[in-house]
Amino acid sequence: MSKRIIITGASSGIGAAIAHELAKQGHHLGLCARRGEELESLCNALQEKHPNGKFFWEALDVSMLDQVAQRIQTLTSRLGGLDILVANAGVIGVRRTGSGELEKDQSIFSVNLMGAIATVDAAVAIFKDQGHGQIVGISSFSAFIGIPGSAAYSASKAGFSNYLQAVRTELCNRNIQVTCIHPGFIQTDLSPNMEKYPFVIKADKAAKIMVKAIHKKKKDISVPAWPWAILKHVLPLLPDSTLKKVF
Repeated sequence: MSKRIIITGASSGIGAAIAHELAKQGHHLGLCARRGEELESLCNALQEKHPNGKFFWEALDVSMLDQVAQRIQTLTSRLGGLDILVANAGVIGVRRTGSGELEKDQSIFSVNLMGAIATVDAAVAIFKDQGHGQIVGISSFSAFIGIPGSAAYSASKAGFSNYLQAVRTELCNRNIQVTCIHPGFIQTDLSPNMEKYPFVIKADKAAKIMVKAIHKKKKDISVPAWPWAILKHVLPLLPDSTLKKVF
């Protein structure tokens, strides 16, 4: 049965890979990202490949909090309703602590945490009104262990994971499911040097795993499960000097 699904951060990377996988399965999509031209190209490509699907797009920078609910509502109206929202929009940032470039950290939190919260909040309002729905948040393995040089990124993802857990508990009696996904090392166009890390998988393979978990309404998963489901418990126990060598 076709579902109506909105994906933020859909113009590239994991978001685009999820869009391709869902379109292949016959679902109707509303796509958001900052880059309108890329979204339009993606929608056209999906429509050509899957002529029976419905694909809409809206340019959206989730850090512009006052625009988020409006754009989500617009796509919901165009889709004729909303069954699943995938809060995927995010940015990667590297900054060594002590450099004083706090604007970099502020930008990361604006998108990865506040933008994600605004996205979830807009969807929950719709789901409460219609009596059903599913929130999917794309967090990161770094929510479990801070990555040196990317402290703000790690903290933003830890905050988002914690937020989703609280929302899940809050909505447990409202027929609204919450799925939190923690990707490990995923090779995308946003992270071209990922091949130097261990256990890397390509975005299309990761998307298949994620979509399967979404349909099963899993609460919390690591992608891929091996080895991250184990490492999330092991890595926090290692000495800091060892962790620094790992990352």
